[in-house]
Amino acid sequence: MRRTLSLGIAGALIASSLVVAGQPATAATGRLVSATALHTYATRADVDAALTADKFDPGTDRFGVRTYRLIYRTIDATGRQTTASGLVALPINNSKQLRTVSFGHGTEIYKGDAPSTSDDVFLIGPALTFASAGFAAVAPDYLGLGAGPGPHPWMDVPSETTAELDLLRAARVFVGGQGRQLTRDVYASGFSQGASAALGLARALQQGADPWFRAAAVAPISGAYDFRHAAIPSLFTPEVNPLLASAYTTYLLVAFDRLHDIYPDPGYVFQRPYVGLPKLFDGTHQGLEVLMALPATIDDLLTPRGKALLLHPTGRFADALAVLDSVCTDWAPRMPVRLYYSPGDEEAVNANTEHCHAALAGHGVAAPTINLGVDIDYNGFVHEGSEVLGVPQVTRWFTQLSS
Repeated sequence: MRRTLSLGIAGALIASSLVVAGQPATAATGRLVSATALHTYATRADVDAALTADKFDPGTDRFGVRTYRLIYRTIDATGRQTTASGLVALPINNSKQLRTVSFGHGTEIYKGDAPSTSDDVFLIGPALTFASAGFAAVAPDYLGLGAGPGPHPWMDVPSETTAELDLLRAARVFVGGQGRQLTRDVYASGFSQGASAALGLARALQQGADPWFRAAAVAPISGAYDFRHAAIPSLFTPEVNPLLASAYTTYLLVAFDRLHDIYPDPGYVFQRPYVGLPKLFDGTHQGLEVLMALPATIDDLLTPRGKALLLHPTGRFADALAVLDSVCTDWAPRMPVRLYYSPGDEEAVNANTEHCHAALAGHGVAAPTINLGVDIDYNGFVHEGSEVLGVPQVTRWFTQLSS
């Protein structure tokens, strides 16, 4: 069983003044604060062993890998200066020019469950895979996770975008200090929460958010791209595991209220005895502890007003959901796009991928949906299995595009 709780989990059962995603960057954003060497996988065989321990296909591996934790300057969800952390994985080879893959991880609630602060292969496996294939891989922890201060603003695409972009900038400086260079091309991918983050990053790069980096392709995996019309309604159906529906509903309400003030007090949306749940989503509580505190079903969790707020959002909540869902609706990617999914996903239901595909098609964008099949052996959950299946396929596609 995995040790965390995430939309990608199934826990115990889950130097620029450009505007980025509506928030102003400053000369300080992306500045490297520190770099810490983490692990050396000296040979391809070492990478193979690490990946196969968590069922990742090592078929794209070519090189050993070194990993590092970077801490860097960025802005928080309100535009104030802060720091964040992220993982950088580099191939052990003689290449001086490295194309980059940015990979966004799935939902986590515990600060330590982030790529740069965890040894969980589910979190670091994507970076190892891309780096062993010859890419420089960067994996943001996002705000408030890893070594970053404060609570995590879950599913806030603008701050996910700035965290990813500023990690790219810090990584460019770090890699340059090793006598190597990140080329302009960035291949964006991510799983679950990170799928929306990947689209947000690709959109920002296409819009000129950085004078150096440009989006070469984007390949999100099993995203919840349409919260208002697919992800939220599915929480009230048998399509989503009921305990995980309870978990994701709580995280959504707590995170969005913290950032957007969408209800007057916890008792407005949560039934007794669950009005104290928000305190568990401060980043200091591990997944199993949170799962044990949750009701088994969403009906036991919510008041009638809480259910109405979710199913019929208005005001600030509706506006925030529109920003989240805009990753598929308000732009036309000019780079290759593929949407990866597994049928029968019990967390980010397939309607999300269908809606994103349709929205992009409405802008004249051909974004093929790629059926990954099902790996029911990954803790018995389709959703998590889609990362394990998807990352090697995305690696092969990015390698083809970059060769």
